[in-house]
Amino acid sequence: MQKRMGEAVARVARKVNETVENKTDSLDLADCKLMTFPIGIYKVMRNVTEGIHLITLANNELKSLTGKFIITFNQLRDVPVEKLASMESLRSVNLKLNPLNEEVRAIARPLIKFDLLVSPEGAQAAPQV
Repeated sequence: MQKRMGEAVARVARKVNETVENKTDSLDLADCKLMTFPIGIYKVMRNVTEGIHLITLANNELKSLTGKFIITFNQLRDVPVEKLASMESLRSVNLKLNPLNEEVRAIARPLIKFDLLVSPEGAQAAPQV
C-alpha cells in the first residue's frame, strides 16, 4: 500500500513539474488517487497559476475543493456542469460573480440535483479598493 501511495505522489509531482517547466496552460491531475488537493502544489505553482486555464481532476477521490483552490486558480475557463451533476454527494456549488456563459446557465438548472448559486446575468464583482 505504501508503494502505491508513493507512486501516486510521484505521479502528481511529475505532472506538476511538467506544467511548471513547460509553462503550459493546463494541469492534468486525472487518475492520481487524490483525496484532497495537495497543499504543496500552491507553493510550487505560485509563479504560473495565472496562466492555468484548465485543471483536470477526473477519476480521483476528492471530497471537496477549498477556497484557496478557487482563489489560486482564478483563471479557469471551464466548469463542466454536466460532470458536477453526476456527483451524487455534491450538495452545493457557489459560482456567484463568475462569468458563466449562456450555455452553462441554460443547461445547469435541469441537470443539477444540488443548490447552484449564481449571480444574475451581467452582474460583476465590486471593484477592489
